[in-house]
Amino acid sequence: MQNSDSIGALLRDKAPAIHSIPTTATVLEAIALMAERNIGALPVLRGTRLVGMFTERDYTRKVVLMGRTSRDTQVGEIMTHDPLTVGTDATVNECMEIMTEERVRHLPVVEDGELAGIVSIGDLVKWIISAQTATIEHLTRYVFGEQVG
Repeated sequence: MQNSDSIGALLRDKAPAIHSIPTTATVLEAIALMAERNIGALPVLRGTRLVGMFTERDYTRKVVLMGRTSRDTQVGEIMTHDPLTVGTDATVNECMEIMTEERVRHLPVVEDGELAGIVSIGDLVKWIISAQTATIEHLTRYVFGEQVG
């Protein structure tokens, strides 16, 4: 594991399930799915095409603060349109940089026009910590003269 590894490698290590929602779903349905799956964002699809992201931030800023109701508002009305995406060949470092600069916590990964997965800031931090741990173990074995695999 390295920070220069591709997001495709990270996605292969993640659970394969991608939870998504259509634009016509109500905000209440989206929030219920997010609570059930313990996730903070959902890709919004029109058919198989990614058209937006629905996040907890969208809910708090565009429903609660604007006096809308979750039952009467469709996801497509308040989602983040045309979200930033990366390809599976993007590196962990590149994704961390994008997410930090753009202040997003979830990044859709698209391959051949199809949604391949979602990476969260937590996924990236976990990967980086694992990479650093492996480097430390490797260097420790090297310094103490142990056989390095």
